[in-house]
Amino acid sequence: MHNIKELKIWTKAMELTVEIYKATEKFPKEETYGLTSQIRRAAVSIPSNISEGAGRNSKNEFRQFLSVANGSSYELQTQVIIANQLNLLNDETTDALLSKIEEIQKMNYGFQKTLNSTKQVVVDTSNLKSQ
Repeated sequence: MHNIKELKIWTKAMELTVEIYKATEKFPKEETYGLTSQIRRAAVSIPSNISEGAGRNSKNEFRQFLSVANGSSYELQTQVIIANQLNLLNDETTDALLSKIEEIQKMNYGFQKTLNSTKQVVVDTSNLKSQ
């Protein structure tokens, strides 16, 4: 298990989620159950899956949740671009958000690679005698 507050990727994903909520505050009311909801759900999914994976019992499970978080980051990336093309987000906000999303994607990839490369040590205790 990992302490999520110590995971930089989780902290960055939390910051991005807050920024997404702020960026979508002024979306038109007719988008409340459309793009606004989709963007916010994708953003929330990133730190949520990172934290759920951190609480799992194995690196394999953690990697799976990191993979889901990565998928959500690509979904969010697409939705931010759509919002920009619909003139719901200006270019400056879009560029800033996309930059942060890409940073999280790179961190996620690196973290998964690290989890793949670290060996799990198994200690054989069957021949230890209690004293």
